[in-house]
Amino acid sequence: MKNTKKNKYRKMYIFFIIIAVLLGVGVVFLKHPLFGKAASGERLQRIKQSKNFRDGEFQNLAHTPAMAEGVTYFSVIKELLFANVKEAYPIDSVPHVKTDLTELPADMDGLVWFGHSSYYMQIDGVKFLVDPVFTKNASPLYGTNNAFKGADLTLSGDMPHLDYLIITHDHYDHLDYTTFQQLKDKVSHIICPLGVGAHLEFWGYPSKQITELDWYETVELEHGMSLTSTPGRHFSGRSFKRNQTLWTSYVLKTTNLKIFVGGDSGYGTHFKMIGEKYGPFDLAILENGQYDYKWKYIHMMPEEVLLATIDLSAKRVLPVHSGKFKLANHPWKEPLEKVTSLNDEGPKLHVITPKIGELVDFRNENQVFARWWK
Repeated sequence: MKNTKKNKYRKMYIFFIIIAVLLGVGVVFLKHPLFGKAASGERLQRIKQSKNFRDGEFQNLAHTPAMAEGVTYFSVIKELLFANVKEAYPIDSVPHVKTDLTELPADMDGLVWFGHSSYYMQIDGVKFLVDPVFTKNASPLYGTNNAFKGADLTLSGDMPHLDYLIITHDHYDHLDYTTFQQLKDKVSHIICPLGVGAHLEFWGYPSKQITELDWYETVELEHGMSLTSTPGRHFSGRSFKRNQTLWTSYVLKTTNLKIFVGGDSGYGTHFKMIGEKYGPFDLAILENGQYDYKWKYIHMMPEEVLLATIDLSAKRVLPVHSGKFKLANHPWKEPLEKVTSLNDEGPKLHVITPKIGELVDFRNENQVFARWWK
């Protein structure tokens, strides 16, 4: 009996030691700088004064549940972990081309998409980079969400010196710690939503290099350009507490172009409002991927991408947020298949589909792109 009790207590003791060790590792891990830092001081006071910050967190314009009616977090996690999705990953390398950004002519106005929501724009000689993620995975845990082969070839070292680095929100697949460390000597100025500057300063960027915008605020840029923060329908957060930083879309206005930089967003009336207030647009860049009806309020379905394009009065639309990472249970090429086939059947908008790394010429509205995912 004594030996049985001793073995029982020994097992309990070992169990509690294991739990304590795991908790200790977790606490240490959560102190890693990649998680960023919460706003404080003057930045926090500015957040609290925002009309979009209520009840201790930023709010969407419309009621926006994280999950659709009747859906539980447990069911979503279970499906993400165990569902067998056909063609969830490319069989081979994702088709791509390599454009040397450092060799682009100074008078070239265009865009290069790097997969997911990362892209480079050059307009009137001014160089922009949006939501760069040039590491191999879109997660704080290394190796848990690896980029597709062929979509992982562009690196921070391929970037020229950047006039403006634009951030839409602080999720890991849009704001990557390692990438920002690598780009530190290549960036003149960063524009981001309220609160996100706390992460950047924590990572070593000086405050004078950062401009944080609330919705409807505008910053004047070089060459008479301007960038206006406009609403999205999403959420934010890099740890357990959500919505302590803002998420946004942008209106980029240049001498000859007006571009809508969409960021992540569920469909809503804000697109119509933005179109009426700031449109029409020469180009709308809209997320189209990592969707599911289970979280339809925070990510658009392909048919809604077309509706948003119409609401914005955009001449052309570039669907992004696909082609690089698997963050939802749909086939890797379904986002582009669906948005193009639905457009063929319905509104017949000008949907452009460049390969990863292919140059989009802003001055050539008739530029033709292959359906490279087929």
